[in-house]
Amino acid sequence: MTDTTVSIDTSGEETLLAFAGRLVIDRIEAIDRALGEQPGGGNIVIDLSRVETLDTAGAWLVITLAKRLEADGAEVRVDGASDIQRQLLDRIEASLPEEHVPEPRPGGLVPWLERIGRATAATAALVLELLSFFGETIARLLGVLVRPWRLRGTSLVAQMHEAGFNAVPIVALMTFLIGIVIGYQGAAQLRQFGAEVFVVDLIAISVLRELGVLLTAIMVAGRSASAFTSSIGSMKMQEEIDAMRTLGLDPIEVLVVPRVLALLIMLPVLAFIGNITGLLGGMIMSWIELGISPSLFLVRMLEGTDISHFFVGMVKAPVFAVVIAVVGAFQGMKVEMDAASLGRRTSISVVLAIFLVIVFNALFSVFFAILEV
Repeated sequence: MTDTTVSIDTSGEETLLAFAGRLVIDRIEAIDRALGEQPGGGNIVIDLSRVETLDTAGAWLVITLAKRLEADGAEVRVDGASDIQRQLLDRIEASLPEEHVPEPRPGGLVPWLERIGRATAATAALVLELLSFFGETIARLLGVLVRPWRLRGTSLVAQMHEAGFNAVPIVALMTFLIGIVIGYQGAAQLRQFGAEVFVVDLIAISVLRELGVLLTAIMVAGRSASAFTSSIGSMKMQEEIDAMRTLGLDPIEVLVVPRVLALLIMLPVLAFIGNITGLLGGMIMSWIELGISPSLFLVRMLEGTDISHFFVGMVKAPVFAVVIAVVGAFQGMKVEMDAASLGRRTSISVVLAIFLVIVFNALFSVFFAILEV
């Protein structure tokens, strides 16, 4: 079998880069090593007159080598190719993708204002589209409540298990640790004023009113919003949603409503579990740091904490549930026919769901402050 050789002759006016032998795929690596540092600048001739065999990989090597040399400022000419080799070289050159060099972003005040305007318009369009999807979901949800025989019970139970039951360990662990942190920090600060007993009030009000339901909603947003987006987005990529519409099924009623109902049922349950475990963590830390026994902790909590704090926290759970489910399903419906879109929409879903949960929690805080609750 003929060896492949590469020779570089720089003695003449033109630099001669001559290939000989078989320029095929199994010799590409050896040829690339033999080329070493290619000469740059001036006139360069790539001679193929002694090439016995040229395949697609060899033609690609010749074409890309010529383009690299031209990019370095050289004038390159390919000589000595037979008619068949020339046809192959032309076809490979025509098949190479064009290099797209992004245009530099213009500077100045006007382009900056234009970018802000475009981003604002895109955000407004997204908000309107999300509100439209929310209205459509609520309409289908009310329709299912009026005609309960249209509800798909199997799907509802499956979503309750996935979004609710499976989330219990992580929610319980997270709120337990947060209760420990609040107890430790509260004890460290209140000990300076001799008011250690008030750490019970601090833990109870913080967990029941804010942190229990908020942290639970954030954890569920990270789990369920991404799960809803990925599952619905995968169905859209596989054209299953189009198949549903062809069969006369409403994707909102089939896919979105069971998920919204599942979170409406399970998020308050998870928030209640989060409250219990958060109080348990604070109780243990109070016992360790301050010597407040569990019985004294419970007595002080019942005496110093109004039941309204519990209801203030729990009333947020259904709102957070609807927000998380609608955002997750909406982003799933926005997935396009490629995997990159699925990943991008899943990330947007988690970020947007957590952001809206925090925004609504702030609005609730302002609302209850106005009502002095």
